[in-house]
Amino acid sequence: MCTRTLYVGDDGFVVTGRNMDWKEDMSSNLWVFPAGCARTGLAGANSLRWTSKYGSVAVSGYEAGTPDGLNEKGLAANALFLVESDYGTPRDDRPSLSIALWAQYVLDLFATVAEAVEALRADPFNILAPVLPNGAPAALHLALSDASGDSAIFEYIGGALSIHHGRAYRVMTNSPTYDQQLALDAYWKQVGGLVFLPGTNRAADRFARASFLLDSLPRKADPHYLRGIPGQSYEHQALAAVLSLQRAVSVPLGISTPDQPNISSTIWRTIIDHRSRRYCFDSATRPNTFWVDLAKLDFTPGTPIRKLVLQNGEVYAGEVSGSFVPAEDLKWLVAG
Repeated sequence: MCTRTLYVGDDGFVVTGRNMDWKEDMSSNLWVFPAGCARTGLAGANSLRWTSKYGSVAVSGYEAGTPDGLNEKGLAANALFLVESDYGTPRDDRPSLSIALWAQYVLDLFATVAEAVEALRADPFNILAPVLPNGAPAALHLALSDASGDSAIFEYIGGALSIHHGRAYRVMTNSPTYDQQLALDAYWKQVGGLVFLPGTNRAADRFARASFLLDSLPRKADPHYLRGIPGQSYEHQALAAVLSLQRAVSVPLGISTPDQPNISSTIWRTIIDHRSRRYCFDSATRPNTFWVDLAKLDFTPGTPIRKLVLQNGEVYAGEVSGSFVPAEDLKWLVAG
């Protein structure tokens, strides 16, 4: 389930790309959450509680949680499937959080990756991971990226939190655990490269291909590709290049492995321009790409939660910030 890449150009232009691979339609819609939302971790009597400092745009999964989003400060969160996840036995001395809100918690409260790492390194809450509405396990790891090009990967392995923090951590897929993914990628860089790369839809192979392709993307404007295109710019080119990478490591519709949700078709992609705070959405079932300019949204506390419905096959084009309508909040996945 999923491939995430982080592109940083020579001038500091940063783009995060993400594929959502899953074995079925997740009834995904786009949401606008303002600052000032009072939230609970939905994990029983000892639930974590907070009020959002920042507004965000997010994609829903099963209308029960946030697997992907961008906040008004340019911080992105991407939650991907990791079957090895083990969140440990909940401790009574700290509050608990439903995993459906893990990414949203970060988007609500932090402006940068470094800020989030500093706060979460203390492992301040229990994560409770009930099964998803389709019966699959809610086993996730989390990637963060920001406008500076900083990156962090959060995993719970054997009940303990592991954090990989730094600009070097640009690619993330699924199994195995991230330290093993890095080792496999180093192996393929040594023996593969331009000669050959692993070609299956398994996560480790997608990691190696995404890493190679990311290194191949131009880091500055290429006049050959910009020639004769009115209004074209390096930023446009970089966004399109990352989208082309994400499509290159996508899994075609109809390909999946029973009982292994991490080996499934790509159902949608997001491309994030951190500088302009532009959130692009690319469906695998509709022949168009559209985007939301967060600068055109009002995230003031007290403004309504808003929704852009996608789950019924709706087709959008261009910039869609004006198409969101007020809505009741998500029915977040309750963990206790």
